Amino acid sequence: MRSITLLATLATSVLSIALPQSSDGVQLPLVIWHGLGDDFQREGLAQVVELAESTNPGTYVHLIHLADDGSGDRSATFFGNVTQQIEVVCEQLASDPILSTAPAINALGFSQGGQFLRGYIERCNAPPIHNLVTFGSQHNGISEFESCKANDWICNGAEALLRSGRWTNFAQSRVVPAQYFRDPRELDLYLAHSNFLADINNEREEKNETYKKHLSSLNRFAMFMFDEDTVAVPKESAWFSEVNATTGEVIALQDREIYLADWLGLKKLDEAGRLHFRTTPGQHMHLSEDVLRGAFEDYFSPLGNERHAPGLIVQRDS
Repeated sequence: MRSITLLATLATSVLSIALPQSSDGVQLPLVIWHGLGDDFQREGLAQVVELAESTNPGTYVHLIHLADDGSGDRSATFFGNVTQQIEVVCEQLASDPILSTAPAINALGFSQGGQFLRGYIERCNAPPIHNLVTFGSQHNGISEFESCKANDWICNGAEALLRSGRWTNFAQSRVVPAQYFRDPRELDLYLAHSNFLADINNEREEKNETYKKHLSSLNRFAMFMFDEDTVAVPKESAWFSEVNATTGEVIALQDREIYLADWLGLKKLDEAGRLHFRTTPGQHMHLSEDVLRGAFEDYFSPLGNERHAPGLIVQRDS
């Protein structure tokens, strides 16, 4: 990451922040926030960066990180205060010489990184996000926590705290998955104690109009759900849907109060054709190169050359 920062600084002084342009328009930078248990130094993310650059040549990619090394960054996906982490990311993006001077930037969120990027948009959005794409993100929270591998002590420690005391001040200020835990059967406890999700979803009585203003300013917001996802429970959370844990009934976003009263501007985006519900095959975060490349072409192409791919948009059942 240090070499990238140095190159960005050099480009700033020599090129006066001139973003790459093609005959079709300006190529916006891209920021990526990875998911739980991952880190910014993983080979898989390096491959994603290469794919983004090869799909849209000239793309400047910034990998969001909460530590200077992979181990610390991975640990921060399990332990930390999400509100404080987003503040760090707000400063991180605002201080980057290329991101901070671009007319806008695109954003890609993997799993929990998706709702965290949405938190960035609602709370900061400087530099502003143009298009937001999330894969398997838990926009309406999780009602279960995935079991960890026996030798993953970081994951097991977070899981134990989540299961034993998810609504305690300790868990809500230090255990990352607890801060987007949302079980409809414990809604009163969630609204009373949630440190993060209840706030950015504007679910409490007092609404934050800035959140709505910022989110509805997106050019497009694409939410990908993995059709065989058993890791993020419920998988429909990727589309802001709510699932009755007893009956299994899925309440679509468009039938929920968060949409009908437009607490976040999602209805405004949807009615303008700027909110996209998409599916991708397979288990949680099992992404093919074709799916990713398609998303890069559809949402991160140069301004004026973005593909809408209407055939891939999942329409809501009547």
